[in-house]
Amino acid sequence: MIDFARDLNPAQHEAATHGDGPVLVIAGAGSGKTRTIVYRLAHLVSRGTPADAILLLTFTRKAAQQMQQRAARLLGATGLAGLTGGTFHGFAYAMLRRHPAALGLTQAPTILDQADAEGALRDLRDELGLGKGDRSYPKRSTVLGLISKARNKERSIAEVMQDEAYHLLRYEDDIGQLARAYTGFKRKHGLVDYDDLLFLLEELLRDHEPAREAARRRFRHVMVDEYQDTNLVQARLVRLLAGEAGNVMAVGDDAQSIYAFRGANVQNILSFQTMFPGARLIRLERNYRSTQPILDLTNALLEQAQQGIRKRLYTERTDGPKPRLVRTLSDRSQAQAVVGRVMELSGRYPLADIAVLFRAGYQSFPVEVALNRLGIKYRKYGGIRFSEAAHIRDALAFLRLAQNPADLPAFKHVLEHVRGVGPKSCAKLYAALLGGDAKAVAKACAKNKELEETLRFLDGLRASPGAPAALLARVLDFFQPVMEKTYADDWPRRQAGLEQLGRIASGYADLDAFLADLCLETPDEGADDDGQALTLSTVHSAKGLEWSAVCIIDLVQDRFPSRHALTRAEDLEEERRLLYVACTRAREELALFVPSAIYSQQSGGSEPALDSPFISALPPGVTEPWRESYTGGLARTDGGDMTYTPAAPAASRGPRATGPGAGADTIPPEDGGDQRPAPRPAAAAPAAAPAGSPALTPTRLGYCRHKIFGRGKVVAAVSEGKVRVNFPGFGLKVILADYLEFE
Repeated sequence: MIDFARDLNPAQHEAATHGDGPVLVIAGAGSGKTRTIVYRLAHLVSRGTPADAILLLTFTRKAAQQMQQRAARLLGATGLAGLTGGTFHGFAYAMLRRHPAALGLTQAPTILDQADAEGALRDLRDELGLGKGDRSYPKRSTVLGLISKARNKERSIAEVMQDEAYHLLRYEDDIGQLARAYTGFKRKHGLVDYDDLLFLLEELLRDHEPAREAARRRFRHVMVDEYQDTNLVQARLVRLLAGEAGNVMAVGDDAQSIYAFRGANVQNILSFQTMFPGARLIRLERNYRSTQPILDLTNALLEQAQQGIRKRLYTERTDGPKPRLVRTLSDRSQAQAVVGRVMELSGRYPLADIAVLFRAGYQSFPVEVALNRLGIKYRKYGGIRFSEAAHIRDALAFLRLAQNPADLPAFKHVLEHVRGVGPKSCAKLYAALLGGDAKAVAKACAKNKELEETLRFLDGLRASPGAPAALLARVLDFFQPVMEKTYADDWPRRQAGLEQLGRIASGYADLDAFLADLCLETPDEGADDDGQALTLSTVHSAKGLEWSAVCIIDLVQDRFPSRHALTRAEDLEEERRLLYVACTRAREELALFVPSAIYSQQSGGSEPALDSPFISALPPGVTEPWRESYTGGLARTDGGDMTYTPAAPAASRGPRATGPGAGADTIPPEDGGDQRPAPRPAAAAPAAAPAGSPALTPTRLGYCRHKIFGRGKVVAAVSEGKVRVNFPGFGLKVILADYLEFE
């Protein structure tokens, strides 16, 4: 016998045991949403509802399967046999197979997969004679993506391109023509693609009463998970299946609606009670993940929102430190401060239980370089790993040739973008250059002006050496038109990564050191990290996951929120929700990093940065303020303990980091979201004094060792448990004595 009152808190119990009629369950982050759905399924069956009368719609099959399995374990022998659970698209296809004649079909439609759809677009482009000889013409995958976005958002392709692909607007007519031809191709051959399934199901339920009434009679209870992620047609399908006063339960959190770029529409959940008049509203506000100081901050973020369903998260875990608000001198020093914080946290948590989150993938590049220097392993989710980004390798290839003209891989990288130069001619040209065959080089240049321009640019780069930032600026000016042709589909996104490369270069005076840090061989992707790898992740990729400690970087205007979000109110609201999602990933400790200055590629120096408006609007007292000092390290600025926390060393060297591996062990999060690294045994904390070593006192100083800084001399005892150590090559550092091994 299931004891619902014992197993659930009052709000969860109210939702799980709700009777008939529509109900909206607003499930705050970490509030036990999945548990509530599982017990709702068990309650319906235990009170006599046949399992085959329940429809559970989710966004992944895995989530639906896990919920059904957990509910089946609760029910025991009763079981859930016959329950229909799965994705909207899977359910749509099953319905279309039952009623093909209602849509004028002789059999169930055949679904085009991604490869077949792209193949059809290739053939249609050839038939229409579009883009012949145009190397910048959008790829088939890009065209298909724009068609899909327009369909899911129910907007014209022109509108989608204006907002999301402005750099391709010169191809607007061509893409519109291809979209119309693609629709005709599918109709002619009796084919549908993934997006068509939902609209065909809507047509079936809207225009064919027998099919609609049969579905309503069978599915007496409709449940929808992650309702905030539904698009317009999915919301209409729920209405058609349930009816105006039907038994529909929508579970979600408007504050976690962050997928507008995929077509999700937050208005679906905000207007649920309008779509279903008289719908009951239940709020799940008790949080089982984070401490109250973290929730105080997230509640403050939600209070800033211009629209939303009000809720206030709380927990019985009232202890824990306040979130840190760390102001660094610049975005360049931010990376060192973040890595220093990670080093400090690694004494309390396994590296796999710590995450650094960011708005866009390129923003982690400086942190990746800093981690590489110290040999701290990491895995990156969302965005491209710095050393794997093709456009980054392209730009660095120019600098490598300026340093070493015999660098064959760099030579190939540069010349692969020159029209008319293939692998064989590249090899011949390389041999001629290094062999001093000026006639052969001149002959090749006479036939190919683009090649001549490239080689002249390389000569000029070698002839006038300078600081890495200045050399890179020249490379980027030369490479810009090349990049726009080579990466025509997404060069604006890649441009942001190259600008970040410029910020990294500005921190170096020597080209050799710069290239040594950035041109390391890619580590073995299959190397076993024993579960001890820091997580770097975009916020979108982190949704549904959690860590004991989280750092969020680049909380300034133009980065978080992104510069595009500042022009539309609805986009700015989504960015606020994105920050809320990022903060609610933390269980124990949270740090928000705000650089005071950011590097400008145009000026070649740092310029003052404006705080993210979400940070500016936080009320006093919800964060613990810290600031980077001119003398190094971080210190509290609210009158509390002023002890300095040293940042990570900027120039130390160590084993290289491990990038994201395809075979990482993973476990599914409770709510069926994206997979996350599986927790492993705790990481070894920095070496503490061995048993029996003499206690450190102000009168007994001496030599010690640190796992990062090496051997140093203790010069003073600062306070209880903390000492000042002089490390050769790194200078004076204030460090916890427990992090040292004393001689």
